[in-house]
Amino acid sequence: MMSLKVNIRIVVADDHGIVRMGLIQTIKRFRPDAIVSEVEDYKSLYKLIQKEEFDLAIMDVNMPNGTVQEAIDYIKIHQPQLKTLIFSSQDEELYGMRYLKMGAGGYLSKLSSTEVIETALTAMLSKGRYVSDNIKEAIFLESLNGTVKNSPIEALSDRELQIANKLAEGLPLKEISNQLNLHSSTISTYKNRLFEKLKIRSIPELVEILRLYNQ
Repeated sequence: MMSLKVNIRIVVADDHGIVRMGLIQTIKRFRPDAIVSEVEDYKSLYKLIQKEEFDLAIMDVNMPNGTVQEAIDYIKIHQPQLKTLIFSSQDEELYGMRYLKMGAGGYLSKLSSTEVIETALTAMLSKGRYVSDNIKEAIFLESLNGTVKNSPIEALSDRELQIANKLAEGLPLKEISNQLNLHSSTISTYKNRLFEKLKIRSIPELVEILRLYNQ
């Protein structure tokens, strides 16, 4: 195993305190010497990156005040040597490869075991890259037949997609109901169904999915 740098500096960016706490405890168990900082949104992450040097940034995707692509680009400009590991609860076969293509060094599912988290941390700190077996398999299949797992957007009806796009534009439910001549409660039902089908909980997540799949 490669010898790892002592006193590595890690920043954990996640808008859920309990997630940050659990991840920091895992990091400390694995690397007691690590100096770990934490932030809860993209803006705070950018401020911290301006002030301090880090070896690794572990960040969630759906945080306030920014997008994951902006964050990856920002890090590349301000701290090009800083390695980024996306830490998300999204389906890794669907999203993992896309984040790697955006420029992240690795993708780690929040459902991962402690052992997998430690493997990912070791890989990121030594090589700057981490790809899980699931993503390796998806990459292999894509190279074989040029297809990736179906986009979740394909599961939406035309009406659902229409409403998804209007929600992503930031239009209030009332405005959408006026435009489409549908009752507000109907729009609300569509919104709930959309969130369920796409396995998301917020409009920023919806914006991110539409951006990923409408390229």
